[in-house]
Amino acid sequence: MAFQILLNFSLAFLWMFLSANYSANGFLIGFILGAIALVIMRRFFKSRLYIGRVWAIIALTFLFLKELILANIAVLKVVLKPKLDMQPAFFKYETALTEEWELTLLSSLITLTPGTVVVHISDDNKYLYVHAIDAADIDETIASIRDSFEKAILEVSRT
Repeated sequence: MAFQILLNFSLAFLWMFLSANYSANGFLIGFILGAIALVIMRRFFKSRLYIGRVWAIIALTFLFLKELILANIAVLKVVLKPKLDMQPAFFKYETALTEEWELTLLSSLITLTPGTVVVHISDDNKYLYVHAIDAADIDETIASIRDSFEKAILEVSRT
């Protein structure tokens, strides 16, 4: 991936020098043309293109913002009800993530989302112990985490 980024920057600077346009616009045009060249030459690279990974990071960011807003609204509804009929729960979440940074990112995303907190990660890094402020259906909560955050992290990290 680092080689692809370096190659893209090299192509951008090469375009700047060949077109004698030393402005930011010249660099941007060269960068875009370099990215197009990388897409055309993608079969020569062993790993996936860095552009796809950057796109996955952007998608993960927007997913987190969406989940953050939805969780804030859900917690607001729970707090503003005249009668507190929450169903708090602790549950064990089995994860397919293996790298420590992936687990840290998943734990952070879960904890930063209002209403949920990762309390502990097992010693073998296979389970997260999570507390949810209102989890009527634990299986649904687990599926929600797996289909949103964990899937997006796998898109970012896997080749």
